[in-house]
Amino acid sequence: MSRLPDRPRRTVSRIVAPLAAALLALPLAACGSESEDSQDDGTSESGAFEPVTIEHAFGETEIDERPERVVTWGWGTADAALAIGVTPVAMEKLAYGANEEGFMPWQEEAFAESGDDKPTTLTPGESPPFEEILAAEPDLILANYSGITEADYEKLSKIADTVAYPDQPWATPWREVITTVGEALGESEKAEEVLADIDAEVAAAAEEHPEFEGKTIAAVAIDPSAFYVYRGADPRVEFLEDLGFELAPSVDELDTEESTFYYTISTEVVDELTSDVLLSYAANEDVATTIEKDPTYQAMAQFKEDRVATVVGEDVVSSVSPPTALSLTWGLDAFVDALVPAVQAAG
Repeated sequence: MSRLPDRPRRTVSRIVAPLAAALLALPLAACGSESEDSQDDGTSESGAFEPVTIEHAFGETEIDERPERVVTWGWGTADAALAIGVTPVAMEKLAYGANEEGFMPWQEEAFAESGDDKPTTLTPGESPPFEEILAAEPDLILANYSGITEADYEKLSKIADTVAYPDQPWATPWREVITTVGEALGESEKAEEVLADIDAEVAAAAEEHPEFEGKTIAAVAIDPSAFYVYRGADPRVEFLEDLGFELAPSVDELDTEESTFYYTISTEVVDELTSDVLLSYAANEDVATTIEKDPTYQAMAQFKEDRVATVVGEDVVSSVSPPTALSLTWGLDAFVDALVPAVQAAG
C-alpha cells in the first residue's frame, strides 16, 4: 500500500506513498537512561504491575511482569510508549520526515525531555530484523501497528512476549495503539491521560477558530499521475472533523471504495470534488508549487478562489498520517495556520 494514503505496508517505498511515494506515506531504536519517572532501561515505575492478557490477530499474549526492555516495530507504537514515559531500547528507523538518525522531530523532543538515551534504530524492511531485535534483549515487543505476518510473529515470540495488531495489518486505530501500549506497560491510566490531553489541545484549537465549524472539507494528496482523496474513515479526516469541519458530500459521492481510507479519481473529474475548503498535503515547497500551477487543478473552484489549504513538509504531513500520541499535537499549529486563510476565503 502506498503511504500517500496511509501508513500501510513496510519498506520505505511502501510507506512513502505514490504522492511521489512520499506524501501519504509517512515514515514509518538500545538503551535507556534514567529519568525522573523511569528506570535505567527506560521503563516506568508507577506502582505494582498487574498481569495482563492482550488479544490480537495471532492469538493472545500474557504479560506477567512489568516490561523493562521494550522494543517497538511499526508506526506510532514508540510514540505511545514515549508519551506514557517509557523509552524503548530499540525502535524501527524511520525515513519520511525523519532526521539522519531515523527519528521524527517530536521523538527528539521526547528524548530531550526525558533525558533518556536514544533507542537503537532497527533496519526497516518487509520483515523485522530479527537478529537486531534479539541483540536488544527485549522482554516485550510491541508491533500493534505494523504489517508483521504470522510467521514473523512466531519468530518474534521466541525472542520475547510480542503484541501484534488486533485484526488487520496497518489498520489499528491510533487511539487503540495508545491504549494497548498503556495496557501492555501497566500504564493504562497514563494512556488515558495522554488521550485526554490530545483531545483537550484539539478542542482548544477548535474553540479558538469557530469559523471552522460547519465548513465542508476534502483532504487530498496529489502527484503528477494520481489524485488521492481521503475517505471519511481515515484518521486525517477525523482530525479535521474534530476541529469543526464537515466532510464534503462530494467525497462520498465520488467514492470508488478503492480502499478503506482513500480512493483515486481521474484528473478529468477533479472539478467534481467540491468543498468549501480543500486540504492538500505536499512533501515540500516544490511539490506544492507544481500542484498550484498545474492547469488541471486550476480547473477546481477551490484553487481558483484560494480556498486551498496546503500543508507542506514531510514531517508535518507525517504528523497525521496517521496521528500518534506525540505527533498530532506537534503538527496541530501548522494545520491550523494553513486552514485559516482558506476558510477566510470561503467566507
